[in-house]
Amino acid sequence: MNISAIQKCINPDCGSEFDCGQAMFKCPDCGDLLDILYDWDKTTVPAKMSDFANRWATRNNPLDFSGVWRFRELLNFCEDKHRVTVGEGQTLLQQNDELAAFLGMDKGSLHLEYEGMNPSGSFKDNGMTAAFSHAVMVGAKSCACASTGNTSAAVALYAHACGMKCTVFIGSGRIAFGKLSQAMDYGANTIQIQGDFDDCMKQVQEVCTRLNIYLLNSLNPFRLEGQKTIMYRIIEGLGWEVPDWIIVPGGNLGNSSAFGKAFFELKELGLIDRIPRLAIINAAGADTLSYLVNERGLKWNGGNVNMKEVQALYADFTARHFSPHTIASAIEISRPVNLKKCLRSIDICDGIVRKVTDEQICDAKALVGRYGMGCEPASAATIAGLRDMLADGTIGKSERVACVLTGHLLKDPDKTVSYHKNSEGEFSNPPVESANDIEEIIKHIV
Repeated sequence: MNISAIQKCINPDCGSEFDCGQAMFKCPDCGDLLDILYDWDKTTVPAKMSDFANRWATRNNPLDFSGVWRFRELLNFCEDKHRVTVGEGQTLLQQNDELAAFLGMDKGSLHLEYEGMNPSGSFKDNGMTAAFSHAVMVGAKSCACASTGNTSAAVALYAHACGMKCTVFIGSGRIAFGKLSQAMDYGANTIQIQGDFDDCMKQVQEVCTRLNIYLLNSLNPFRLEGQKTIMYRIIEGLGWEVPDWIIVPGGNLGNSSAFGKAFFELKELGLIDRIPRLAIINAAGADTLSYLVNERGLKWNGGNVNMKEVQALYADFTARHFSPHTIASAIEISRPVNLKKCLRSIDICDGIVRKVTDEQICDAKALVGRYGMGCEPASAATIAGLRDMLADGTIGKSERVACVLTGHLLKDPDKTVSYHKNSEGEFSNPPVESANDIEEIIKHIV
């Protein structure tokens, strides 16, 4: 397979290009974000998406088993010998007619893309398998990340698989124990910063620059290449057809950025005939994207983003000592690093941004549990957002919708137990206390 990819600055006034043999997480010339661009070899890219199904017959090959690398012609930035896999991407697109009926949708309209089935329990593994492959390619020996939880778990897992030293930065009291336990169990050096995720993100960039450590946050453009495959698997799960809507939680905005890029490339290659719409759901306590897009009118504008609006908001955050707060800790981020790429995805996908309250998230999470397989709080933002968009007519009841459930139910079980045990919401299912007597027990059953 011919390798023909470059790293390119997304700033139209810069546009600097670099080969993929270099490790960098931002443009060294202007400091903006980098993209991975391909000189597509039409002789090796399949003629149609369904051709990728042939690899189900050769799943004894670890790369064909991987739900990321079986699409490797569409993220062809390294040779097979460098590709790392721990079996990521064995996810399920569940057609959920029970939840659809509860929401007033037609049968066959609602699908849940359950990324909690990944080895570390979240969507992050899609990005890590790609980023660690690049790290191996460039000879990295040590890596680091800032994390609200899922990133640290995935980085620690893949670092262990690669024999690489790993350091994760977490904010003080800002991580679910289910996620923290993974990073510690996989052997990561965990540093708890007295601050929030944004503080950790600032520090990890400085540390990686000074110590020449490989950065694994979604500033890393190779992370997003792996996350594109979530969309490929949704198309695969729909019989190689494109849905009408993709709904995804919005935190650091890596997923939404990757999804828009994925659809743009597939359309460019002629592998899909249309691009679905994208809805990005913020938590109300961390609603930077919603505010900038819906209240300040921020747009991609061909790459000429009005960064004065962004800088003014961030300056206000600093002046007020603002720190985001939401029960959905995975998206508790106020300065999303992929903001500009996300704006591009909104442009590509005719996208919209919504915000939902913690109460809506908790209720939606209980619905996913009752009618689906359960998910972490951030994942449930998708269903909360869907409920709002169905109510106001933005999404029709017969439109085919794929909601990305980003993480496993047991990533943050404390929130689940509290919601039910303390009867905190409309769909709470508290345990019943009973005397240690057979007759009394039977009364609670019949």
